[in-house]
Amino acid sequence: MKKMSLLLLFAVFGLVGCEKETIILANNLPAEIQSYLSTHFPSNEVIQVIKDRDGLSLTYDVILQGNFMLEFNRKKEVIDIDGQSRLPDSVIPVKLLEFVQTNYSDNFISNWEIEGKNQQIQLDNGLELVFTMDGRFLKIDD
Repeated sequence: MKKMSLLLLFAVFGLVGCEKETIILANNLPAEIQSYLSTHFPSNEVIQVIKDRDGLSLTYDVILQGNFMLEFNRKKEVIDIDGQSRLPDSVIPVKLLEFVQTNYSDNFISNWEIEGKNQQIQLDNGLELVFTMDGRFLKIDD
């Protein structure tokens, strides 16, 4: 019994400690991700795609022309978008976009991500705003 527990423990640590990044071709991306990119970033060519396995976690990191980096989770849902310029309005949840247009009309959103149970955006002036998943403003992040 003790040996079985030790083997199970090593197996779990082996899975958790197993990290593998693979560069894949853009046309090998799952169809859902290709569709997302062609809908929201139609004029931004894919520069590089990294399929990242870390234990039981799987993500796709996509670097686009125009200095955009997107991360998709195992379910092929976007969870992080970083840009050096304005993100397309179509990738920003409506309530967050409306909040920024109302309260920070001179600024634009350059980053969006899901962080834990919240979503966070960064404006071009460096200000970071935190919202609930349903779009309710929570705070300005330090």
